[in-house]
Amino acid sequence: MKALVAYLSPTGKTAKPAAALARAIEAPLYEIKPQKPYSAADLDWTDARSRSTLEMNDKNCRPPLADTDAPVEDAEIVFVGFPVWWYREPSVVDSFLAAYDFTGKTIVPFATSGGSGIGSEAPARMREITGAEVTEGKRFSPGESEENLKRWAETLF
Repeated sequence: MKALVAYLSPTGKTAKPAAALARAIEAPLYEIKPQKPYSAADLDWTDARSRSTLEMNDKNCRPPLADTDAPVEDAEIVFVGFPVWWYREPSVVDSFLAAYDFTGKTIVPFATSGGSGIGSEAPARMREITGAEVTEGKRFSPGESEENLKRWAETLF
């Protein structure tokens, strides 16, 4: 099965398991980047005026992407990795999902988090945005082993 691993990692924590997963399943790796990178102040979830808080409070927010060069059309299954923000995927991940045609593809969400799980809201929102089949998804630690990621991915296809 042709796969793609796409991920958002403003702090670098999600990049590690995303890269390990891409290596494990021998898939291309694509970083989802907002047009304007997130600063530490943007990511301060305790500040009601921070960029991430404002974006996450608007369920229809679609921050502009730096590019739309992901090789989505070549993939049958697209792993989408992200840090959990407010119990779901960040709004810029929604921008990524809205930018491509996922018809006939399967999306597999995976996330990193300090403690909260991936929940059911992220897969439901991803399904709504893309119309694609979206699996339940899974949360991993930033240091997840390539072996564990490969074992998990193999259960999906």
